Amino acid sequence: MINCFQQSKRGQSCSLWIFVFFLAFALTSCTSDEVIEPLPKDEAYRLDKPAGFPDITFDITGNPVTVNGVALGKKLFYEGKLSRNNTISCGFCHIQEYAFTHHGHAVSHGIDDRLGIRNAPPIQNMAFLKNYTWDGVGHNLDERSLVPITTDFEMDSSLPEAVGKLNADANYKKMFKAAFGDENITGEKILKAISQFMATMISADSKYDRMKKGNAVFSTEENQGMALFQNKCAACHSGDLFTDESYRNTGMYYNTQFGDRGRYRVTLDWNDNMKFRVPSLRNVEYTAPYMHDGRFYSLEAVMNFYSDNVENQPNLDPLLKQNGHTGIPMTASEKQNIIAFLKTLSDKTFITNPKFAE
Repeated sequence: MINCFQQSKRGQSCSLWIFVFFLAFALTSCTSDEVIEPLPKDEAYRLDKPAGFPDITFDITGNPVTVNGVALGKKLFYEGKLSRNNTISCGFCHIQEYAFTHHGHAVSHGIDDRLGIRNAPPIQNMAFLKNYTWDGVGHNLDERSLVPITTDFEMDSSLPEAVGKLNADANYKKMFKAAFGDENITGEKILKAISQFMATMISADSKYDRMKKGNAVFSTEENQGMALFQNKCAACHSGDLFTDESYRNTGMYYNTQFGDRGRYRVTLDWNDNMKFRVPSLRNVEYTAPYMHDGRFYSLEAVMNFYSDNVENQPNLDPLLKQNGHTGIPMTASEKQNIIAFLKTLSDKTFITNPKFAE
């Protein structure tokens, strides 16, 4: 760059190069203004069920997944205009390289840097799940995005406000017509498009998946960890989604900062106090911090909690209270082996897939 300005002629050509560079940078950086050309004739988007996964629960009859619908949903997922001040998108709290979690934040940070009360869960394999939230209040993927759009500490907007902003964008009108048949932008269509995109976010290419197909070999530590996991963890983290989708009290102390009693907030049944949904462990290596309030910043801390720090609460899950012992007995080496196995659930392809990238 210094040599570039040593002669005036070269300096002029270099200045032009710098201008072109920054113009290109500006154009490629404004993702929310990116013009996306939909297919002239929409096509069905194929959702493949990975081997071993449960059946698709997403309502493809009420909301058929199409190529144009997914493209619109992806653009909306990263669209700041869905928030009150145009700064917060779904992708703000759900970052791809961390399996679509809010990495480094114990609980989600929304508009004006307001704090939420829960750790942002990963977005993955949603098409196969029955519930989507820590307390189970969300069980319809087509409606799931309504909560963050309207909640005051998340995006603090409303569907009418979002519709008004999108109606002023000619490209969005074109994309909605391509996805839904007409230019009429509605809140329902916004939610359905986003859920179509989220339904495509399937993670099933980890080392564990390749091992099952005979395309990878586990180390001794990973094999021992898998055996220990099956014995000590799989009762709750079951199946190829690594969750039974139940709600359990796992003996975590009540966090007075957030005042969150989990499932009790939905049912008002004291038997559900401090019960939270069993999370999937797929991509768990990428999704720290852990638990509903992000209280643990490492897998080692999670293991130590389950072995030594589970509180004996009145409705503690029976699986964590056996033979006079509270928690899950584990030696230091057993914990490390289990963690080695958990890391085989990491899907590098998923967190780098350009189909899901901003």
